[in-house]
Amino acid sequence: MNRRRFFTKALTGTLGVGLGISAVQTAAGATGKNMTKSIGRTVSTTGHQVSYHVQGLKQAVKVLHVSDTHLFLDDARGEAFSKYSARMAKAYNQTTHWQTGEPTNPEKAFEETLVKAKELDVDLLGLSGDIFSFPSEAAVEWVLERLEKSGLNYLYTTGNHDWHYEGMEGTSHELRATWSEKRLKPLFQGENPLMAAREIKGVTFLSMDNSNYEITAEQLSFFVKHKQTGKPLVVLVHIPMYAPGRSVGYGCGHPDWGWDVDRNYDLEGRVRWPKEGHTEVTRAFHREVFSSPTLLGVFAGHVHRQTVDLVNGIPQFVTAPNATGAFLELSFEPMSERDSALFS
Repeated sequence: MNRRRFFTKALTGTLGVGLGISAVQTAAGATGKNMTKSIGRTVSTTGHQVSYHVQGLKQAVKVLHVSDTHLFLDDARGEAFSKYSARMAKAYNQTTHWQTGEPTNPEKAFEETLVKAKELDVDLLGLSGDIFSFPSEAAVEWVLERLEKSGLNYLYTTGNHDWHYEGMEGTSHELRATWSEKRLKPLFQGENPLMAAREIKGVTFLSMDNSNYEITAEQLSFFVKHKQTGKPLVVLVHIPMYAPGRSVGYGCGHPDWGWDVDRNYDLEGRVRWPKEGHTEVTRAFHREVFSSPTLLGVFAGHVHRQTVDLVNGIPQFVTAPNATGAFLELSFEPMSERDSALFS
């Protein structure tokens, strides 16, 4: 498939537009086998609300998507790491509320978000990374206590800050593995930290850790396996997938990602992105995602602004930072017989 045909349309800008009807064409998986029938769906947006109507869905599913809370709470246990946490400990101490314009802060914003999730009686709270500004024991315990008290069903994947102490030696793979095990492990609820699946009322939510911008071979196989089931899928990631016209912040699969465009490695105290750019596995993951006939959408964070792109008929939504109180309300509704006729 040539590049022009693959990226059939890119819709950029803020939410608040109708994305219309989509029936992604049947496509093969990475093996070229298991042809999967497309699922008719419509998606529309109003502000921070995203509404799907899905052909064949039997029950409604409600989700609250959250990213980039950047909690910085710390205590005496973190003093030994203070030289690595100093910059991010001061980055989001005070913010401006996304709706009211009033002063707020990450702790207040997160607690209010949990209250909202309870009020909406959501089926899933999707936590897509950078919930923490660094892997503070105090902050992780604070979040766990509130999540357990809320009783909410949640799915968490890490962001690039969740496991990163700036200036600490080690590659992104090494540091992610170390701090995911030492600090973040309870949040994975016994699941693989790099990938997890949660099926809710007929929709499968896949949490995929791309917080170092890359995808592993195991993750690619995991995605393809779920793609080939033919069930409706939703992908939750931290780093947005590449869409034409977007900056390298939309860096998972971005063709320019790599050494030459990495401007922040020194500021962020990390290893510079590789000279060779993305691995073939990451590029293959991008192709698999945007040729998925049953993928309802990708939901991401990281860039700290609310956006939507349409790539090959598949929408990708980026949620504004929860440090300001922001989130996305998602609803997946059964499609009526009348509307299903549009896809016959």
